[in-house]
Amino acid sequence: MPIRPISPDRLVELLADRIAALPGAGGRRLRVAVDGAAAARPGELADALVEPLRLRGLPTQRVAAAGFLRPASVRLEYGKQDADAFHDLWLDDGALLREVLDPLEPGGSGRVLPSLRDPVTDRATRAPYTELPAGGVLLLDGALLLGRWLPLELTVHLALSPAALTRRTAPEERWTLPAFARYEAETVPAEAADLTVRFDDPRHPALVERA
Repeated sequence: MPIRPISPDRLVELLADRIAALPGAGGRRLRVAVDGAAAARPGELADALVEPLRLRGLPTQRVAAAGFLRPASVRLEYGKQDADAFHDLWLDDGALLREVLDPLEPGGSGRVLPSLRDPVTDRATRAPYTELPAGGVLLLDGALLLGRWLPLELTVHLALSPAALTRRTAPEERWTLPAFARYEAETVPAEAADLTVRFDDPRHPALVERA
């Protein structure tokens, strides 16, 4: 597949245009996910989309999947550094559906819980619900989001080569690398996503263009 270099600023504008052109944009609530390992900093790209979408008349709500991890008693049942548990068990898909994605279905309440649990303290954040107006956009970021049957109108995957992923992952987090290798093999996120961006160097992203 052709790969087109693109500046970070142009990438943000392109994604904002793509979101604004989605069927139902400006009418129904849209759910957009930026998927990528922490080393790819998907939250930064999701944050960068907020203002361009606002300028296009689309109010936004930011949610990080890291705020919807299962309790430590479940996540760490097989040890603190179990890559398969990280892949399979850490994200609380049910809570993310119940508190964030399902309320944004057509006819839903629009009430979104921005976070459920602090991943560091393992305590409830007690965040208040917020209402995303009709025509608004939810911007969700996180790792290992694809292949979970989450209802999303657009998915963007930030792809890292194995070398870049290893290089940019903090040493204390490199135990997660087998989980990302499994994700690549089983989910093939570059094909599962609507848009894939090569992100080995965040200063020089490249858009993967499909026929």
